[in-house]
Amino acid sequence: MIKKKQPILLSLASRHSYILEKLQKDGKLNVVSLCNELNVSTVTIRKDLQLLEDKNLLYRTHGGATLSNPYTIDIHVNEKEKINTALKNEIGARAAALVTPNDSIIIASGTTVLALAKHIKPQNLLTVITSAINVAGELNRYNEVEVFFLGGVLRKNSFSATGIYAENMLADFSCTKLFLGVDGIDIEFGLSTTNSHEAHLNKKMMESSQKTIVLADSSKFGRRGFSKICNIEDVNQIITDPGISPGMADKLMSMGIEITITGE
Repeated sequence: MIKKKQPILLSLASRHSYILEKLQKDGKLNVVSLCNELNVSTVTIRKDLQLLEDKNLLYRTHGGATLSNPYTIDIHVNEKEKINTALKNEIGARAAALVTPNDSIIIASGTTVLALAKHIKPQNLLTVITSAINVAGELNRYNEVEVFFLGGVLRKNSFSATGIYAENMLADFSCTKLFLGVDGIDIEFGLSTTNSHEAHLNKKMMESSQKTIVLADSSKFGRRGFSKICNIEDVNQIITDPGISPGMADKLMSMGIEITITGE
């Protein structure tokens, strides 16, 4: 009987060299394919990609990696809705529980805060200020909800308003909570998004709110979007999923930020 030849197990350095060479050749990588080619687990490959990203040699993506920074690209909201849908739904449900009767809140734009809007069941009067058409449409169907929609330039990829008109409107309001979605959360860089106009509007929203609550699935940690919104210390609470690393959670809590993990 002819024995099947066993694949050679590569060292850490050899795996990294293989990954970088393949990435240079193909421009992007898939985790499952790398597992099969290198005969290692998905956990090992994801750790390899994390180490290489920490060295600024690649960018991790959903299910793989790429040479170009995907978080400087303004992805259409319809495409974002397909990413981590179940996690966003759970985060949105957890955030909705923070909305109280007779509350006045600001909801920014994004697919995770849209999940929040879908879970809100208003009690008594609820006042909502938002820049997002889909959020406004979701909540305007309730008689108990009064929606203030911020005017301005409509972004085609997000169906949300930005600009000086939206910012000036916010100066006339004071709300209890801001529910904010982001594209990146990085300890050193802070919170960020892909669009500079949206980042500036988000800052104004924070100024009009007593508390800033960030809704972000675990894939957003360690990422840097194109435009900075604020420093990490400027937010009060982050709601995320169990995929957040214990080290990251501990670091954020040591900075005085309340971390809420779905399922706990």
